[in-house]
Amino acid sequence: MLKLTRLHLSLALLLALSLPLASLSAQEPPARPERLKVQIISIRPHDPFAFTQGLLIHDGFFYESTGLYGSSTLRKVDMRTGEVLQQVVLPPEFFAEGLALVENRLIQLTWREQVAFVYDLETFQQLQTINYLGEGWGLCYDAESESLYMSDGSHILTVRDPQTFEVIRRLEIWLDDVPMRNLNELECAGDSIYANIWFSDQILRIDKHSGRVTAIIEAANLLTPEERAAAGGSAVLNGIAYEPESERFFLTGKLWLWLFEVEFVPELPETYRTPTPLAP
Repeated sequence: MLKLTRLHLSLALLLALSLPLASLSAQEPPARPERLKVQIISIRPHDPFAFTQGLLIHDGFFYESTGLYGSSTLRKVDMRTGEVLQQVVLPPEFFAEGLALVENRLIQLTWREQVAFVYDLETFQQLQTINYLGEGWGLCYDAESESLYMSDGSHILTVRDPQTFEVIRRLEIWLDDVPMRNLNELECAGDSIYANIWFSDQILRIDKHSGRVTAIIEAANLLTPEERAAAGGSAVLNGIAYEPESERFFLTGKLWLWLFEVEFVPELPETYRTPTPLAP
């Protein structure tokens, strides 16, 4: 009877020791990012002289930040015609970058000047300036967490307080142990942040909590080869705006002739645009 008890104890001990290993081996590897493509719904006119750095939608209008020294602006734009309805021209020593809306304030970054301009949404009157360290690239506001997400061209997004602009935390963006550098224009939508990659036709969908890349979106089919060649080498994809009512995205680029209403769908065979430009 004693021998049987010891045998049972030995078996129980071996079983207990093996449980963590079994549990560990049963864990599934992290889910691979989805591979998505852009399906074009409509094509809207866009100012081909607008070096788009930031784009958002509010109350049926686009608000756009355009860059370049001597040409930087803040704009309110008609969503159907592309007409500029309201505009502020920045002093020539500033290169405008990302744009976000917080309540009734528009916050516009600058590239290397380490200053953000804050404007009244209705009048575009400048309310204040905010200083920060480093470069400014993209900016978006997450109303759920009441936080701003800011990019600086690295693989790190800085989460900031929307009132004080103080740094709350930093979010590193990795994919397969590779840092996702050149994160540029940003759009906050639900639990995700969508990020352009500078000089790339890809958009990343990023989990706003963990920084994990949950989707890679291919957007190389927006411009025809002829339009891409005519626009020049610096005319890259940049500008993401989300419209919650339609659950659709709007994409454009620096110096692009068009702005595209799109949906992100599972990968499809490569095709160029099929919709005709939106009628005025």
